[in-house]
Amino acid sequence: MALAELWPLATLAATAAQTGRNALQRHLTPLAGTLGATYARFLFGLPFAAGLLIALRLASGQPLPMPQGASLLFMVAGGLTQILATALMLRAMKQKSFVVTIAYTKTEPVLVALFSLVFLSQKLSLATAAAIGMATCGVLLMSWPKTRTEQSLRPALLGIASAAFFALSALLFQQGILRLNARSPFMAAATGLALALALQSVMILLWSSWRDRASLTRLASAWRLALMAGFLGALASLFWFFGFALTSATNVRTLAMVEVIFAQIISRRLFRQGVDRREGLGIALLMAGIAVLLHAA
Repeated sequence: MALAELWPLATLAATAAQTGRNALQRHLTPLAGTLGATYARFLFGLPFAAGLLIALRLASGQPLPMPQGASLLFMVAGGLTQILATALMLRAMKQKSFVVTIAYTKTEPVLVALFSLVFLSQKLSLATAAAIGMATCGVLLMSWPKTRTEQSLRPALLGIASAAFFALSALLFQQGILRLNARSPFMAAATGLALALALQSVMILLWSSWRDRASLTRLASAWRLALMAGFLGALASLFWFFGFALTSATNVRTLAMVEVIFAQIISRRLFRQGVDRREGLGIALLMAGIAVLLHAA
């Protein structure tokens, strides 16, 4: 199997780790607040990312790629938009079920494709566009508000805003990784991960020291849960970045819609939340879109 063909496996691994991290962050939110739970994946993920990069450097003997100005700029912008996306997602989870909030964020592939076309002039094949359309229709079917009240629309708007920032961060991180000029995709992913988390941790510490020290204090009191969230967050990001180094962000983020299925499993086991018939039909349509994507890729 060629290295480039590993992107589906990398994406599925990233999705599984991200689902677990999201569940842990949801549990963290009542203990550390929305911002504290947001900080956990970055601050507690950095030691794992740094350790992985050092181990990879020693094992492979490859030199560490030095980020240039453009690469560093893309990573900073990607890190900031990812922080905002995570905070919006956790805010939505406070008002809607875990699985449906994840479904809101899975409008991201449409936004990734749109941003890729506008900013990078990357066009989609007909099959890929059809796959995105089917999967997105499935997501909308399972997450569309049942009543037209502000309470039902607010989490939808928060989730879609989160998806937009996640889409931007995916494209920005991919551009930053591709500009690292690493000798291997895995070294590029590990370096990009450590760099991104270091930049994000600096941003968070500067902000929280100025305006939000209470969140850091609450997060420190829940350090065990935060450490697990940080580990899974670092693991997820590593595989995201590996996928970005192998194929387009559109392909990676479309396949990542399978997270809705993983979220459903988590919801049944941890949060005791089920789905109705309409949401089940949406999941089926989502999986059909993913099947089309994998066949076309």
